[in-house]
Amino acid sequence: MIGKAVIVGVSLILVSGVLMAVVSGLGKENSSNFSNSGSDTSTTTKAVAIICAPTDYRETCISSLSSVANNASATPKDLLKTAVQVTIEQMKFAYEMSCTFVKATNGTIHKMALDDCEELLLFAIDELQASFTMVSDTKLHSMNDRAAELKNWLSAVISYQQTCLDGITHPVLKTAMQNGLANATRLTSNALAIVTEIFQILNTLNIPIMTNLNSRRLLDMPEVDEDGYPTWFSGADRKLLAQQNNDRVKPNAVVAKDGSGQFKTIAAALAAYPKNHSGRYVIYVKAGIYNEHITVTKNQVNVFMYGDGSRRTIVTGRKNNREGVSTYQTASFSAVGSGFIANSMGFQNTAGPEGHQAVALRVQSDMSAFFNCRMDGYQDTLYAQTHRQFYRNCVISGTVDFIFGDSAAVIQNSLIVVRKPMDNQQNTVTAHGRSDKRETTGLVIHNCHIVPEQKLFPVRFKIPSYLGRPWKKYARTIIMESTLDDFIQPAGWMPWAGNFALNTLFYAEYGNRGPGARINRRVRWKGFKVITNRREALKYTAGSFIQGNLWLRYTGAPYHLGLKNQGMRN
Repeated sequence: MIGKAVIVGVSLILVSGVLMAVVSGLGKENSSNFSNSGSDTSTTTKAVAIICAPTDYRETCISSLSSVANNASATPKDLLKTAVQVTIEQMKFAYEMSCTFVKATNGTIHKMALDDCEELLLFAIDELQASFTMVSDTKLHSMNDRAAELKNWLSAVISYQQTCLDGITHPVLKTAMQNGLANATRLTSNALAIVTEIFQILNTLNIPIMTNLNSRRLLDMPEVDEDGYPTWFSGADRKLLAQQNNDRVKPNAVVAKDGSGQFKTIAAALAAYPKNHSGRYVIYVKAGIYNEHITVTKNQVNVFMYGDGSRRTIVTGRKNNREGVSTYQTASFSAVGSGFIANSMGFQNTAGPEGHQAVALRVQSDMSAFFNCRMDGYQDTLYAQTHRQFYRNCVISGTVDFIFGDSAAVIQNSLIVVRKPMDNQQNTVTAHGRSDKRETTGLVIHNCHIVPEQKLFPVRFKIPSYLGRPWKKYARTIIMESTLDDFIQPAGWMPWAGNFALNTLFYAEYGNRGPGARINRRVRWKGFKVITNRREALKYTAGSFIQGNLWLRYTGAPYHLGLKNQGMRN
């Protein structure tokens, strides 16, 4: 627990933080030089008005660009760079404040939450700096081609901010962090709005827009070749997976509990990841139960980890929220480094339903993919936290919100198993966490089968089970071409609390089948939709929604609607 003296100290820090915000340039919105009008308005000031027009926090946007607006030689690109740069500065301020709070806090659970904030805000700073570099290195007329990547990164920044705040339970600390993050939150939202509307902004500024004429439209791309591989699957990775499936791949590291490999633990194999490694780093994990809490760090990129089967090679743990561990840190396995691929492995958390939040797999890795894997737990099994993710031929089991997070994730050709929860609990398959309407995130469940586990059969009609509930205001979940068993409630979806998010969420169903897919008694929320147009549904396929046609060639997976189920291996 936090002592009285510590609370007083935190309150003082809060006051000083608010004062710092007020005296900063961003806090002086009323002193903005955006006050000229008519014929005296400079070209740069007009550009500021155009760039800030689509933002939700327009005064903050104008104020943040005021220093550049006074420079007659400043270009629209300078304004875009400044918009990202001031966001970085405010994020650094929030990070430094979290470090100060950590030093002033002695309660274990509260210190853990603030430690999480430190780590998350560092991730946010990294993504913002990557965004700044991209904006700096991209010609303005080509910015539209980079928008998807920028929106992906900025959406992750918003997610990190929210995850930080979600983990803090002490009211004084929470208020302090909310105030400290306020400017960074508004500025990130503004930057995302600018990038989202960049096409219209460039048009209004009369800047010619260049597009990649060599890119192929989603609808023009064939599905798979005669061997069953997606047409974008690179030759190198095609060969790699083919060799792995035929036991001929040569891994960089072999893990075996019996000592027959180079390493006895997965952690040791990851620790051997060489600096400045290029290409895939392949780790073969032999059959066994590995009771380890694993993190593939942000510097360990393009890791390909495979096992002897999802029921034979298992990473397990039992950290849980009930025992005082933050949800973020309960994960048995965390994938952070971009480009992570897992094949034929199991991930589980054995805390049981009484452990409450207990994550088996947390995925933060951008352009990550999981094939033929299992994720077994109860509440919060799969934390699809941020970025673009793909799952195929997997089994995912749980009870409450067991597929959750703020990523853009497509789960395809998989078995989703609803388990028996604690007494007086209701099952919800998904809980998406999109908190800004322009985030490019959402959960897509495509061509899957949602079923109850055997233990649920005797009581499945007594325990209400739903497809999802809105964790955040703009939650987005689409379930399409999937088979829904009869234990799914006719309403389909349940509220989070009262009317929260019911008008702002986006829940959709398309072409589902089975007794649980009947739509005549579905919820009548403003945010719920039954998609009837195939072209609209195509927006949520892997090729389009997570830009899979650009990166899944490095992993392999078909992505169109209407694919035949090629079997579920578990």
